[in-house]
Amino acid sequence: MDRLLTPLLVATLLGGCGGLPPDARVSSKTPLPAYQHPQEPADPAPDPAPGATLIRHATIMTAAGAIHSPGYLLLKEGRIADVGSGEGPAPDEHTAVVDGTGMFVTPGLIDTHSHMGVYASPGVRAHSDGNEMVNPTTPQVWAEHSFWPQDPNLWRATTGGITTIQVLPGSGNLIGGRSFIAKLRPQVSARLMRFPGAPQGLKIACGENPKHFYGNKGGPKTRMGNIAGFRKAFQSAHAYRRKVQEYERDLNHWRNAQETNKDKAGDPPPPVSRDLGLETLVKVLEGEILVHNHCYRADEMHIMLDLAKEFGFKIRSFHHALEAYKLAGRLAQEEVSSSTWADWWGFKMEAFDGIPQNAALLTHAGARAIIHSDSATEIRQLNQEAAKAQAAGRKIGIELDDNQVLRWITANPAWALGVEQHTGTLEKGKLADVVIWNRHPFSVYALANTVFIDGHIVYERSLPPALSDFEIGLGFDEVTP
Repeated sequence: MDRLLTPLLVATLLGGCGGLPPDARVSSKTPLPAYQHPQEPADPAPDPAPGATLIRHATIMTAAGAIHSPGYLLLKEGRIADVGSGEGPAPDEHTAVVDGTGMFVTPGLIDTHSHMGVYASPGVRAHSDGNEMVNPTTPQVWAEHSFWPQDPNLWRATTGGITTIQVLPGSGNLIGGRSFIAKLRPQVSARLMRFPGAPQGLKIACGENPKHFYGNKGGPKTRMGNIAGFRKAFQSAHAYRRKVQEYERDLNHWRNAQETNKDKAGDPPPPVSRDLGLETLVKVLEGEILVHNHCYRADEMHIMLDLAKEFGFKIRSFHHALEAYKLAGRLAQEEVSSSTWADWWGFKMEAFDGIPQNAALLTHAGARAIIHSDSATEIRQLNQEAAKAQAAGRKIGIELDDNQVLRWITANPAWALGVEQHTGTLEKGKLADVVIWNRHPFSVYALANTVFIDGHIVYERSLPPALSDFEIGLGFDEVTP
């Protein structure tokens, strides 16, 4: 007992006798440090730089306008070091040389709309993690936190030349949550697969889905209920932002007062209680998070563009957008892209007016067209889907060159995801996300021979395909992609 009391007695005696200097005593009135919100996770550290690779004698389709035939592409330390026509620089002893005679080289393909990893294979209920359908608005959830890196579909996508995907929450909610931009290199966590520096997206959905799922659960039950739900959510975000701004203003006043007269400064202002959902929507208002809007009909796209103007944010891309051709001029003027299919249509009423010339008409009007998949299987033929849309345009007299069509699956989706400065075209300084095809990528017979991500080979057709940890655990010896 005496041993337990001794430290307390010593501390009391020292305090009573002035054993602690005055500055070391903590008063109950001493203000706490100003509150700071926790920081979001950092991007993954870069991997060790891969060796240099020189691809020669191939047709280099840059998606930036130039097509070099024959041309060369030099990859070094994970980036494009040089590109052009002819032989290219003389390789040193540390450079691997690839003879690309008869082959075609493109940027890595990018899919703006995927649910791989959040609706993983095998397609069982345990893997159904893409829709947090407990409330019409769930901006607080992140697709990254549902993403399963062992989904076998991820590595099969690389066999079709895919290097980057946007993983989205589903479209059951008005506001489904934050998206996740992933590079398709095998890793053990979603965060390690994250595209460094890529902004997150916000998945929102108008039309049939939200009113279908919530019509008997308190609403919205109608399209006007959908819009009312959006307006309420973004009005709340404006109010939350104002509270945060007022707190930051008062905090600065308090800090200035402390510098002038610390004794009279008083306590710091109370912090604003953190709301994870409203925090997401404020980032949308500030342009830090890009909006991806599931929307089929032209009238609803007009409404959503008006709503975005009302609350001061931008829609980066309409997804599915089967009637985008009906407002192509406005989409071009307001710089809103359309992520669509080549020829999916008619599977529900709002998909009734889809036409295969959609992408061609958008491009002809000066708008950004994107061919997406929304499918774990069709993603492996995204190049052929683009070719189908090119052929559909040709049937109505819209001639689009290969560079324009290649941009539907490379440069335009890179812009929609906010990573156009890093990938999407074969230009010096950009990341070495590259595909070598055995023939023209718009041929029905085209196959990806080699796929590079950040200069690392992630797929080589001459070698056995990569298996996910899930498949290895099942004892699969060979899997055909």
